[in-house]
Amino acid sequence: MIIADRTPRAPIQAASRSAGPAVGAGRVERPGRPAPVDAAEADGAPTGEVDALTLGRRIREHRTARSMTLGELAAAIDRAPSQVSAIENGKREPRLSMLRTIAGALGTSVEELLKPDAPSERAALEIAVERAQRGPVFAALGLEPFRVAKGMNDQTLATILALHNEIDRLHRERAATPEEARRANAVLRAEMRSRDNFYPELEAKAAELLEAVGHTGGPVSHQLVADMASHLGYSLHYVGDLPHSTRSVTDKRNGRIYLPTEQSPSRDSRSPILQALASHLLGHVEPHGYDEFLRQRIETNYLTAAILLPEQAAVRFLTEAKNLRRISMEELRDHFAVSYETAAHRFTNLATARLGIPVHFTKVHESGTIIKAYENDRVRFPSDALGAIEGTTMCRNWTARTVFDVEDRFSPWYQYTDTPSGTFWCTSRIEKAKEGEYSVSVGVPFEHVKWFRGRETPHRAVSRCPDPACCQAPAGLAERWADASWPAARTPTSLLAALPTGTFPGVDQTEVFAFLEAHAPHA
Repeated sequence: MIIADRTPRAPIQAASRSAGPAVGAGRVERPGRPAPVDAAEADGAPTGEVDALTLGRRIREHRTARSMTLGELAAAIDRAPSQVSAIENGKREPRLSMLRTIAGALGTSVEELLKPDAPSERAALEIAVERAQRGPVFAALGLEPFRVAKGMNDQTLATILALHNEIDRLHRERAATPEEARRANAVLRAEMRSRDNFYPELEAKAAELLEAVGHTGGPVSHQLVADMASHLGYSLHYVGDLPHSTRSVTDKRNGRIYLPTEQSPSRDSRSPILQALASHLLGHVEPHGYDEFLRQRIETNYLTAAILLPEQAAVRFLTEAKNLRRISMEELRDHFAVSYETAAHRFTNLATARLGIPVHFTKVHESGTIIKAYENDRVRFPSDALGAIEGTTMCRNWTARTVFDVEDRFSPWYQYTDTPSGTFWCTSRIEKAKEGEYSVSVGVPFEHVKWFRGRETPHRAVSRCPDPACCQAPAGLAERWADASWPAARTPTSLLAALPTGTFPGVDQTEVFAFLEAHAPHA
């Protein structure tokens, strides 16, 4: 189920949310010029960028360990004490020849001094505070840098660092504008297209989990999903007070997944469990930004669908249907006992990579607003200046819009649409959700319609979009009503609101923490 939307790349290792290093961290990147790495490598030192702050702290640690004063080390290397102080404070980077001299005076090696890890937890804390002072937060607040003195206790430094990181986090959250979200969606969709929306590493994880719980074929039952949770060390708990902003809450400390007692009739009750398990399987940590949040959603949704419609079985079923020239989203849905949208999503994962069929997918609100979209078949969707499709308006003549005018909501709706980039065939169906009705559509270029049920449809339309004249009202009608109308939009509110802030956008974390505290097993 991998379609980029506002509320969701290939699987990646998520970064830590912390803006600065944890106490005890060995190295933190420093803006500015790196040390002469090539020279260091020639001397057998570790490869990679050399951090001046860490190098300076290692020199200081070795000096104090030998009970040498700053002046004594300066005399030993024939340099002024101020120069040695600048090196130890990370303000100057010694040349290799100087570094060899310092190492000799301290009875150690260049390789030892160039190790990337801080020599102690205290040194790591000092380095983090020094780096924070050189960053944009201190500059933006007009704060003067201060000397990190030996007399400052660890708690004071940790408090300064925590305050800096929180201010930095808030600044990054404010930067998470709708424009950023739309830009991130455009990047993710391009990535999905480059991989034909197929992620073999996630397919492998799904197959491994299914094998572990003994799945041998057929729809994945709710009991089998519960067995997966148990296999991964989690128990399922259904509660009536789940935070309203969540579908599930995972207590990682006690191995519990909390789910609502009242299930939504429009949602598969297995999906929230599998999504929670997917985050565990993929090792997700708190997202550091909205783009990472979207990436994690993509991984989670994909893995969930790959479990509900296992690759081997789904490809076998679709290959047989292709050979019989009767591929159908309804039959795929019914065979694996999933929702129509899940079946349509899953088809986009497998269509190109495993069946050789280019494809496009849309989810469109009844207002005409595109909620989700994917394509690798030359179809042209409307987009904004950022290249984002989500939030734009679908052409009125496309299947995703004309299906709303069909009286028969029980049968699939098929249509050919002639466009400037070719003729496309689509199959579409209406789904209901709390914010109204949506159409879910899957389509292919004309040359590939021969594999699908519904290719005989007589329904045909012409779309000249993105030509603005395509969907405009007739001139006389527009002139008569342009200044006399004031409609109230039914567009989903999530598309009109500012992007929610927080680690997990749209989730009230205080509510979640209070919920977990109330439900945690007593020691």
